[in-house]
Amino acid sequence: MHHLCDTDQLPDNQSKGFTVNGRSILAVKKYGEIHIYVNSCPHLGIQMEMVPDQFLDATHSLIMCSMHGALFTIDEGLCISGPCFDQKLKKIPFTIRDHKVFIDRDVNEHD
Repeated sequence: MHHLCDTDQLPDNQSKGFTVNGRSILAVKKYGEIHIYVNSCPHLGIQMEMVPDQFLDATHSLIMCSMHGALFTIDEGLCISGPCFDQKLKKIPFTIRDHKVFIDRDVNEHD
């Protein structure tokens, strides 16, 4: 397991980027729930943020790829608008223990 961050380091309605084992990932907290994905748009396989830690749209209700404006649901990573419509971001399993977020397995196993 890899310690990613403490739960209070990820405020509600915010996102944050991390690098684990050389792989870029993103975490979002919405309504107190954390969601973690590989930071790679299904359209071109590029990282999704233009500005560090900014993965959400202006309303903070969807994950947005800054390259083409594709929009993804926070809870499922499903693209609902953009060139990768109906594709999903790759979820990363995690565990929360003692207010700490741990990635369950090696991020590279999710390729």
